[in-house]
Amino acid sequence: MTILERDKTHPIALVLNGRPRHGAAQPRMLLTDFLRHSLGATGTHVGCEHGVCGACTVRLDGVAVRACMTLAVQADGRRIDTVEGLAGNEALLGDLQTAFKRNHALQCGFCTAGILMSCADWLQRVAQPTEREVREMLSGHLCRCTGYTPIVKAVLEVARSRACKEIVDA
Repeated sequence: MTILERDKTHPIALVLNGRPRHGAAQPRMLLTDFLRHSLGATGTHVGCEHGVCGACTVRLDGVAVRACMTLAVQADGRRIDTVEGLAGNEALLGDLQTAFKRNHALQCGFCTAGILMSCADWLQRVAQPTEREVREMLSGHLCRCTGYTPIVKAVLEVARSRACKEIVDA
């Protein structure tokens, strides 16, 4: 690959939090940088840049991924969901966000966006988790402030609430 080919930008069209978005990125640009700097989705945080801390977690076509380990060009034609779209309505908080607030499951907030995105993905697959399962899922995230206990409490609260809602709706 020549220097000119390496620096050439590629058009990227994707759906970000339900809205079509367009931009351009060099082949080596990370999805974190594209989301933050090209599309203004600054809720996606850049932590370790090695996929270890989880601060950059987003959902790509509904599946939680580390945006620092994904190239922007890989998102072309796909759906990306970030913490900005978690509630679905900019004026309201989603149930996970509300539970995090109620349970004091965030302090500095740096890791919170990634944890919320992983929890949203995971709770779609595991409707009634145990405390141990929640702690195991959270092991892919580094949080230096909360000690994880309030996060676990918030996730379990949301799981119970959603289970009750399903029973009522049935």
